Amino acid sequence: MPTENNPVTRFKDREHAADLLISKLKNELKHENPKEITIFGVPRGGVILAYSIHQNKIANYFDIVIPRKLGAPNNKELGIGAIMDNDTVYLNEYVVKALRVSDDYIETEKLVQVREIERRTLLYRPKQDEYNIKDKTIILVDDGAATGATLVVSARWIRKRKPKKIIIAIPVAPNETVELLKNEADEVATILIPPTSNFTSVAQFYDNFEEITDDKVVKIMNAMYQK
Repeated sequence: MPTENNPVTRFKDREHAADLLISKLKNELKHENPKEITIFGVPRGGVILAYSIHQNKIANYFDIVIPRKLGAPNNKELGIGAIMDNDTVYLNEYVVKALRVSDDYIETEKLVQVREIERRTLLYRPKQDEYNIKDKTIILVDDGAATGATLVVSARWIRKRKPKKIIIAIPVAPNETVELLKNEADEVATILIPPTSNFTSVAQFYDNFEEITDDKVVKIMNAMYQK
């Protein structure tokens, strides 16, 4: 049920979710200078929210980070962890042990996902400009989180580049995942935190959760490059 602090139980679409996050972030960042803030979207859906937030002048800098989920054997939708590059890998040891995932499988899956990261980097960030992270407040945005693996690995990758602070901003995530993400960020801004037992997917909390194409992300990035 809606409450005074949580007036919604679902989002109309990603833009609606972004609007609600904007209100929360504006309050949390009211003493911050937008010139000292960088917002990162996680492709693909998180880019839509991050761009909407950026357009509201919360942050001067907009960019993307490109993590990839490591899929389980025989079920690629089930994540056993995530990767950003060969030096930044997160494994859910509980799932790895429960499924008895071999080291050989993990190494092969890592190579597959690194190749996909390279493909997306060339497509989304062809100029491959230096990331604006050091000494900045970073807002890391996705359209929701199930296990949180890609956000964990993204936050760890960002932390290596010495930001001032990391805020993870997501419209919805189960309670267990929010607690996990609190260990990786200085703050976690979210709208809905359902019990883990009631959470099946991010999509269940959206009326419209359309697939975001590469072309949509490229269009947003091209708009940024032209500024």
